[in-house]
Amino acid sequence: MPLVPEPTRPYRRGVGIALLNARGMVFVGQRCDSTEPAWQMPQGGIDKGEEPRVAAMREMGEEIGTDKAKIIAETPDWLRYDLPPDLAATMWKGKYRGQEQKWFLMRFLATDADIDIATAHPEFSAWKWLPFRELPNVIVGFKRDIYVQVVEAFGSIVDKIRKA
Repeated sequence: MPLVPEPTRPYRRGVGIALLNARGMVFVGQRCDSTEPAWQMPQGGIDKGEEPRVAAMREMGEEIGTDKAKIIAETPDWLRYDLPPDLAATMWKGKYRGQEQKWFLMRFLATDADIDIATAHPEFSAWKWLPFRELPNVIVGFKRDIYVQVVEAFGSIVDKIRKA
């Protein structure tokens, strides 16, 4: 059983990364822990005392094996999602109801050969570049709303990059 009732549990602080290649396509990875299609962008928790921008660069390195990117925008607000009840009871030892994340739009400064998802603790079994506005269509259902917010927050910037 969770330590506290679900509605009163806090949100886990984290970061998310929308990584764009030179063509304005966004990186998505297929989660290792899912047999169903479960694509997502790199994301993860913020360590105690760590700044969100530092956490974003660290998470990118840990999840896709490179930090060759430049931050070009961030969401002004923290975006939240709730876990489904079955996951909330087990994920993060039942301490959190979901996550609140600061999202960063980054420009990838390397080649596909620099991406290596076979990291020390793999999160992804496959990866691909996807048109940015298609993100909400491929994400697992309980995260869809946050991906819609990320597309809204960064869509005009991505559109300009794609036209350049």
